[in-house]
Order: sequence, then C-alpha cells, then structure tokens
Amino acid sequence: MSRAAVPGLPSRYPIGGQLPALYADDDFAQRFTAGLDTVLAPVFATLDNLPSYFDPRVAPTDFLAWLASWVGAADDPQWPVESRREAVVRAVELHRWRGTRRGLVEGLWLTLGVHAEVTGDGGAAWSRTAGADLPPAPPSETLVRVWPGRATRVDPDRVREIVRAMCPVHTVCRVEVLPGPPTDEGR
Repeated sequence: MSRAAVPGLPSRYPIGGQLPALYADDDFAQRFTAGLDTVLAPVFATLDNLPSYFDPRVAPTDFLAWLASWVGAADDPQWPVESRREAVVRAVELHRWRGTRRGLVEGLWLTLGVHAEVTGDGGAAWSRTAGADLPPAPPSETLVRVWPGRATRVDPDRVREIVRAMCPVHTVCRVEVLPGPPTDEGR
C-alpha cells in the first residue's frame, strides 16, 4: 500500500478556501494551492486515520512487521495476514505464558495452525523439608506432540524451530508429529 499522492483524492482542508478574500478570485493562487492540496491530501488522510495504523486488526499490511517489532511478536511474511495480525494482537498475552505448556500450545496454534499436547515438566523437583532426602529424579524430557489443525500438513522442522524458541533453555524437548489427535491407548 502506498501512502504517496493519490490521484483524485480530495483534500478535506483545501488551502485555497482558507486564503484571504483578496486571493479567492486569483487564478494563480487557487491553482498553486490546489497543487499543494494534491500533495498534502494523503498526509491529512494518514493523520486522520492514525489510530488505525496502531491497531493490528485494521493496520495496513505493510505496517504489521513494524507493529510486531514493537511488542516482540513473531512475524513471518509467509504467514496468512490474519495469523500475522493475531500474533501482534496476542503478543503480550503470549509473553506472559512463555516457557509454559499453555504458552507453547497456544504459540504453536497461532504460528503454525497445529494442535499440540505437552507432557513432562522439564525436570524440576524439590523438597519443602530441610534436610530431607532428595526427591526422585523427574523425567528430564518434555514431550511435545503435534497434529494438524488449521494447517492441513505439519512441517516438523518448523515445529522444532518454534519449540526450541519457546521452551526454557534448560529443558530438553522432544517433538512427535502425529497424523491426528493422540488416543488414550497410545499413552
């Protein structure tokens, strides 16, 4: 989308009409200010609509990457526009859940359109009793199972890339790509 001169875009504030009466009938003054109106009309239109540039739901598509950079949202020009808009809208909420099961599941849905199930806690265990024996070692691996949702095909490399970016650094995550939702028998 170009925010340059738009042929035929009328100015909401024509300069010629605001000149003193002396210049109201001056052909040169009216033509000169009409030229300025042509240049300034897109500027006024942009300023009149400025709030919409900051709302990712209606902002021009070429502004989405800029808005995403403001809130630290993932933005990939290859994603559908609606997914890019939703990533910006939900960025702050997803940052709050980053590194958690919920954040990983929602992040995978938002970015890739896949369902996910996360099992395991990444190996965190402790005791509340001072001097007590150490608790048994928890499983040190987190299992992330994904299957198609809004996306018809799951790209395992993209899933691993997203999981690596969203899992805590101390956590070992294993990814399984399933053809459909997991069944209770497979657990």
